Amino acid sequence: MSAFHTAGPDAPHRAPRAAPPHRRRPPSARGPRAAGSQRWYAPWPYLLAPLALLVLFTYVPVVNMFVYSLTDWDGFSPTRNFVGADNYVDLFTRPRFFQVLTVSLFYLAGSVVQMVVALYFATVLSHEIRLRNLFKGILFFPYLVNGVAIGFVFLYFFQPGGTLDTVLGAFGVEPRLWLGDPDLVNTSLAGVSVWRFMGLNLVLFIGAIQSIPPQLYEAASLDGASRWQQFRFVIAPSIKPIISLSAILAISGALSVFEIPFIMTGGSNNSETFVIQTIKLAFNFNKVGLASAAAVVLLVIVLLVTWLQRLLVPDERVEQS
Repeated sequence: MSAFHTAGPDAPHRAPRAAPPHRRRPPSARGPRAAGSQRWYAPWPYLLAPLALLVLFTYVPVVNMFVYSLTDWDGFSPTRNFVGADNYVDLFTRPRFFQVLTVSLFYLAGSVVQMVVALYFATVLSHEIRLRNLFKGILFFPYLVNGVAIGFVFLYFFQPGGTLDTVLGAFGVEPRLWLGDPDLVNTSLAGVSVWRFMGLNLVLFIGAIQSIPPQLYEAASLDGASRWQQFRFVIAPSIKPIISLSAILAISGALSVFEIPFIMTGGSNNSETFVIQTIKLAFNFNKVGLASAAAVVLLVIVLLVTWLQRLLVPDERVEQS
């Protein structure tokens, strides 16, 4: 009988022996189609649409704006004459073009107030209090309203004998020209910006605060920490990246503010911003090339300020445990 004779049905069943551990292969090494293997190009089909929109509506307009800044185009003529850096020389040899940046200081100060108030409400509304969802909606609602509508609403709010004068008159305050006085107009407009954009910072801060593990609050309470100490040593360090992001948005927004002063004053009474000045150069004086150069300069200023802010206050990895 052969040594390789197959065992009959009455023979005892023997389970196959497992391969030694050193001879087993991981699942990812068992073939090109094995589970766990991933092609390097797999994510790109999903990124094509957003990348195409980003390039089409962001980078292409920026490149076109830079090209226009090197010409004397008036916005209507089919021909554009190349003038090189003449538009930039014109900008930097006229200091009045950059004097309007001082107006942005009012909005920057308003942004600081806005962040402080939003952080306060976010801290309070992150705890279990009655009607907190209602208060969240009330505070976030102004951000949902169109900026043009807000501008027209506050035109009636600040007009002589309007809502603000009526309320303040009940406390004996005399009426003032809130939008007609050069000493008050920028403060009034910055106040409108604070009211409108505080909801955005509120949502960012609430989301960051709610991501903090509850064990940190429990440990702080066991150590006898007060509410202020919990904010200082638990909340503030944990949401530092979001605070940094809000600061970047505040600085860029203060430098590029447009719709509220444009709707409410049109840039009159010393309320003209850099963007309003650029719009007037392009559409009132038909100097699209010069306006494009001003827009490029503003973009460079925003990027430079953002870079400096990131350099001076770098993001630190926050370990929450």
